[in-house]
Amino acid sequence: MIKKVLLAIALICPMLLSAQTLKIGLVDFDAILQAMPETTAAQNQVKEVSDKYEAEYKKLGEEMNRLVTEYQNMSEDELPAIKERKTRELSDYQQKIQQFEQNAMNDINKMQSDLMGPIQQKIIQAVESVGREGNFSLIQMYAPQLTLYHAAPVEDITAAVKAKLGVK
Repeated sequence: MIKKVLLAIALICPMLLSAQTLKIGLVDFDAILQAMPETTAAQNQVKEVSDKYEAEYKKLGEEMNRLVTEYQNMSEDELPAIKERKTRELSDYQQKIQQFEQNAMNDINKMQSDLMGPIQQKIIQAVESVGREGNFSLIQMYAPQLTLYHAAPVEDITAAVKAKLGVK
């Protein structure tokens, strides 16, 4: 009987000694991103380019309106070849506007990705560093709108990550 008790203790002790508590961290990635000065600079660059595209798009729209008005003012007895040419011109111009719009959106999205990517990577590196220093088992993004409940041992590490990055 004593052998069985000693065997049970011998088996349970290592498990109890090796058991670790999980340390879970939450980080408000968006709050950190918005607090970084690089984000504001990147957003300003994207807005500047976006405004230029918008101004050009407005010019294209004005030209399209001119063409539509010109077409609508054609007399009913206009030659079929002229009407066909004007119709084709309208169609081609509409396609030109759509292509411009698509290219502008692609350029803006690429620019935003190129500018924000390094900033996001910098935040990720800071989160990893705080995680290693704090011996966290898991760190996940904190999304207040998606989080129903959290309590200890969950820890909000947003302030620590901001401090690591030198932002307030």
